[in-house]
Amino acid sequence: MSSITLQSPIPNYQSPIPLMSEFRSIRVHAIILRHANWGEADRLVTLYTREQGKMRAIAKGARKITSRKAGHLEPFTQVKLQLARGRDLFIVTQADTLDAYQPLRENLVLTGYASYLVELLDRFVYEEGSANPTLFRLLADSLKRLADGEDTWLAVRYYEIRLLDFLGFRPQLLKCANCGREIKPEDQFFSFSLGGVVCLRCGQGLPHLKSISVETLKYLRHFQRSSYGEAARARPSAEVRAETENLMQAYFTYLLERELNSPGFLKSVRA
Repeated sequence: MSSITLQSPIPNYQSPIPLMSEFRSIRVHAIILRHANWGEADRLVTLYTREQGKMRAIAKGARKITSRKAGHLEPFTQVKLQLARGRDLFIVTQADTLDAYQPLRENLVLTGYASYLVELLDRFVYEEGSANPTLFRLLADSLKRLADGEDTWLAVRYYEIRLLDFLGFRPQLLKCANCGREIKPEDQFFSFSLGGVVCLRCGQGLPHLKSISVETLKYLRHFQRSSYGEAARARPSAEVRAETENLMQAYFTYLLERELNSPGFLKSVRA
């Protein structure tokens, strides 16, 4: 599996790209994040697009039995869409599925993991923001890894770490987030408010810290600096897997100031 690389865009000063508002019709590659009923027969679809970032669009008549668009607009489906500008929202005029990630719909546990990936991105990213092709590729690659039967724990934890990087919330794992001293190879604390590991000396006087074992810290550092292929060589114990999952979900709850819906669904399905 190829690693994700960041490339700086090269500005073209002689041929500026028109703003999205100047287009009456656009074509985008998108992943469906969620949908909701709209009116009597329409569907409101929330998308994350490679070209425009997060968007919403109306799929006219998508809830009718005869609709040809409905099957292309299910959550965590990668599609190519033609969108026409309406009065308030874009309207889906054409939809073609690029990858349905079908195994994710045939297993409730995989459905839960896929829902978690798209919910995280949906909660963090605002509509009409700038395009981020790297985020789009991260989500697409992670859904494919789940659909291909790869280690779900690895695919989800790697997604979480990279998502934090790309959104500007990269946790400090090498130095104390409070005093700046290098972290020693021993059990430490993690501070959600400071956004990283806190050394034992600083941890004696700071509130709301969570313990983090040296093994969990080692794997988080490994994921942070490695390609997916390199990260896949990791063989953490069941205890480290559980501690890492709990830590990451608690950190996301702190950042978002609310709990996510999909972890509760996953917990009930796995039980």
